[in-house]
Amino acid sequence: MNKTIITCAITGGIATPTMSDALPVTPEEIGTQSIDAAKAGAAILHLHARVPETGKPSGEIEHFDAYLPRVKASTDAVLNITTGGSPSMALEERVKAVSHYSPEMCSLNMGSINFALHPLAERYSNWKHDWEEPFLRGSEANVFRNTFTDIRQISEMFSGADHRIKFEHECYDVGHLYNLKFCLDQGYFQAPVFIQFVLGTLGGIGADIDNLLFMKKTADKLLGDAYQWSVLAAGAQQMRLAAVAAQMGGHVRVGLEDSLNIARGQLAKSNAEQVSKIREILEMQGNQIATPDEARAMLGLKGSDKTNI
Repeated sequence: MNKTIITCAITGGIATPTMSDALPVTPEEIGTQSIDAAKAGAAILHLHARVPETGKPSGEIEHFDAYLPRVKASTDAVLNITTGGSPSMALEERVKAVSHYSPEMCSLNMGSINFALHPLAERYSNWKHDWEEPFLRGSEANVFRNTFTDIRQISEMFSGADHRIKFEHECYDVGHLYNLKFCLDQGYFQAPVFIQFVLGTLGGIGADIDNLLFMKKTADKLLGDAYQWSVLAAGAQQMRLAAVAAQMGGHVRVGLEDSLNIARGQLAKSNAEQVSKIREILEMQGNQIATPDEARAMLGLKGSDKTNI
């Protein structure tokens, strides 16, 4: 059995500061939690940036620059920078950091979806910042745009010899797997690809075992053995589906981007706490945890010395 890669998604562009005091938003917080998550066993760090004063999602280089060099200097983890950013960002803002830093990996959403967060607004009445409630309620009208043109342009920007970046192909529904197959056939990407099955987002496929099995079966039908895969389950099913995925030979993703809890009804204290918990679960069921260099070899990454971080 191949070793299991743990990815930790540190802050994301979905949760807002009111939801949890543990959500890292300043460069110091994002940097410290990234380093601690790597020490706990995360081989890959999936990274976003925030405006330090408000915690609002940001695609600006200055906000990445305030923590990325420190993380690279303090850990050998693979740094995976988002091209998703936030559903409200234009593509040009979403790709700024990847273009600037040329990381080993970046995320790439494989289709447009109704990315809705508005039910979360009903849980809170007092907000830390003015932007949070309109951001959540306004998502009822969101289409998170990831057209074939967007996907092709990101491929042209980052998959060639100038960057040689490996994509984390985020698939929120079964149709996204067919999109990925089409893009492979068009030559946008080279096999083997790395797929992140994203379950539990309102607008995408639900977070349950039957859907995970169906996503895996569909990927097998379309791609054969030309892919590796991981799973993230947004919300309450995070640990359960990660454990199942690892038993099936997949990799796993946890982190405060995907769930703010460590158990049902209990907020996590940090990203590292989630990484430690899933690592304990996986090791108890017989999985061996991949180191960053083992993850690089498994995924065919170019190496941290080939980045601009």
